[in-house]
Amino acid sequence: MTEAWEASVEAKIQDAVQRGEFDDLPGMGKPIPGRGAPYDEAWWIKSFLEREALPSDLLLPTSLQLRRRIEQVPDEVRDLPTEQSVRDVVGQLNAQIVAWLRFPDDGPRVAVRPVNTEDVVRRWLAERARPKVTTTAAEPATVATPSRRPRRSWWRRWRRRG
Repeated sequence: MTEAWEASVEAKIQDAVQRGEFDDLPGMGKPIPGRGAPYDEAWWIKSFLEREALPSDLLLPTSLQLRRRIEQVPDEVRDLPTEQSVRDVVGQLNAQIVAWLRFPDDGPRVAVRPVNTEDVVRRWLAERARPKVTTTAAEPATVATPSRRPRRSWWRRWRRRG
């Protein structure tokens, strides 16, 4: 029975080839991508992320995704227009962190703590109060040098408390 089915399928393929249904297929005459490269078990994941233009962070466990988001908070809030919008962004991140702390997944146990909203807002306000340095073609940019020792970043101070 199997041989008859295989013969039937083969006959249909040969008929389609004779009718020219396999002519002008996309990729015809082009080399197969990845041929000759060493085998990668995650080739389909990588190709999916590349094809769909998704960030590779999606492959990280939740705890590491949250750590990465915490590190990116200053950049994320830098251009926000209001203090309330900064508080909203930090509040949403903290809600995700608390939800993960209540029900952690099977990923690695990485220390993740909620972000101190007041510290983020204070830094955001300080950055907005700092004068913007503009340059013209005739005048080079000058940046005032601080008279005291530079403070550690808010992230390092925040991590040290824990």
